[in-house]
Amino acid sequence: MAKKVLVVEDNELNLKLFCDLLRAHAWIAEPVRDGREAVARALAVMPDLIVMDIQMPHVTGYELILAIKADERLRRIPIMAVTAYAGREDEERIRGAGADAYVSKPISLSRFMEAVNRLA
Repeated sequence: MAKKVLVVEDNELNLKLFCDLLRAHAWIAEPVRDGREAVARALAVMPDLIVMDIQMPHVTGYELILAIKADERLRRIPIMAVTAYAGREDEERIRGAGADAYVSKPISLSRFMEAVNRLA
């Protein structure tokens, strides 16, 4: 059975790229364009992995990671943070919130899939 991944990304091009790449590797990709919908969609889909953009309008990926890890039903789902924030302090802060992996933009497609497969 194919594994499900929730992709939370406000940039349409990145969202399409991530979903297409995941689908090409036999994942079921569930796109979420608005971070305000992420927790509800995660509860509805119960994905095997969440790919989370950090810099989004309305609610940040950092805040969403904290909310997901605080929810008993969702906290065991691994989260891969994808962000343009590339500093050591940024990675430590994001991992400290509960992200299981951290991939900086611009994205290397091979590094992206390596991180996905490590978490699967």
